Amino acid sequence: MEKLQFSAGGVVYRKSGNGLEIVILTRGGGKVFCLPKGKIAKQETPEQAALREIREETGLTGVIEKEIGKIKYSFDLPEEEIVINKTVTFFLVRYVSGDTKDHDTDAEDVSWLSIKEALKIMTYPSERQIVEKSGTVLRLAQEPSL
Repeated sequence: MEKLQFSAGGVVYRKSGNGLEIVILTRGGGKVFCLPKGKIAKQETPEQAALREIREETGLTGVIEKEIGKIKYSFDLPEEEIVINKTVTFFLVRYVSGDTKDHDTDAEDVSWLSIKEALKIMTYPSERQIVEKSGTVLRLAQEPSL
């Protein structure tokens, strides 16, 4: 049997003395480095879910600037004999407030890293592509228009 699942998350960014930084979570005993994301609840828009998941998993609040893209993947739940076909919508989110120490137990650790550092350690290629696209959007936004 197959089941559809929808999640939302974000690339949270801020400007620092070293340029731009994004938030990366650690899970799986320090072996998984990923973006904050989670299931969209009933009566929730993808945007609302992304901001809620970011707040829960990172301790941070932010403002959505734009949708960055969607990733799709499937995984098996053999004990339930189900294949989950998952779609995750990611948004570019400008950091407003909060402290990464205030994250929930879904994340083992939450870190601010440069985009370059994050891309080196991120576990999932599809999420790396989302971060690369975010970096391009942010760089273009910083360039003065001609």
